[in-house]
Amino acid sequence: MGMLKRFWTMLKSWLNHLIGAAEDPEKMLNQSLLDMQEQLITAKRQVAVAIADEKRLIQQYEREKQTSSDWEQRAMLAVQQSNDSLATQALERQAEHVKLASGFEENWRAQKKSVDQLKSGLSKLSGKISDAKRQKDLLIARARRAQAQKSITETMSGMGEMGALETMGRMEEKISQMEAEADATAELAEEIHGDKLLAQFDKLEQPAKSSEALLALKSKMGVLPEGSKVKTLENAEVVKK
Repeated sequence: MGMLKRFWTMLKSWLNHLIGAAEDPEKMLNQSLLDMQEQLITAKRQVAVAIADEKRLIQQYEREKQTSSDWEQRAMLAVQQSNDSLATQALERQAEHVKLASGFEENWRAQKKSVDQLKSGLSKLSGKISDAKRQKDLLIARARRAQAQKSITETMSGMGEMGALETMGRMEEKISQMEAEADATAELAEEIHGDKLLAQFDKLEQPAKSSEALLALKSKMGVLPEGSKVKTLENAEVVKK
C-alpha cells in the first residue's frame, strides 16, 4: 500500500506539472470569462422564469380577489331580494375565493421576494463579470510583458551560452588574418615577378612629383619669386625630357 500511495502521489505531481506547464494564461483567462458569461446567461434565464411566475401568481391573486368581490355583490343582491338562502350560498362561494386569493397572495409575495433576491444576485454577477473583464485585460498584459521579458532574457542567455558573439569575434579575427595573408602574398608576388629597377625609379619619382605639386601651389598663390617659378618650370621641362 505504501508503494502504491507513493506512486499515486508521484503520478499526480507529474500530471499537475504537465497541466501547469501547458496552461496558457491568456487562453485560461478568456475561457474563465466565457464560463462566467455563460453562467450570467443561465442566471438571466432563471430570473426571467421567476419573474414570469411572479406575474402569473399576482394575476391569479387579482383574479380570485375580483371573483370574491363579485360573489359578495351577488350575496348583497340576494339580501335585497329577501332571499337569505341564496345570499348564504353566495357568501360561501365568496369565502372559497377569498381563501384562494389569500393563498395566491402569499405565494406571490414569497415569489416577489425571491425575484428581488435573484435580481440583486444577477446585478452582482454582472458587476463581477465587468470587473473580471478589466482584470483579465490587465492580467493578459502582465502575462505578455512577462513572456516578452523571459524571451529576451533567454535569448541573451542563449547568445552567451551558444557563443554567437564569440563566434562572430573569431570570424572577424579569421577574416583579418585572411586579408593580411592576401596582402602579404600580393607584396611577395610583386617582389618576385615585378621589375625591380622600374620600382626603384618609381620611388625616386614620388618625392619629385610631390615637390612639383608644392611649387605649383606656391606659384598659384603668388608666394614664390617669378624667377624661381620660371626656373622650376624649366627644371620640370628638363625632367620630363
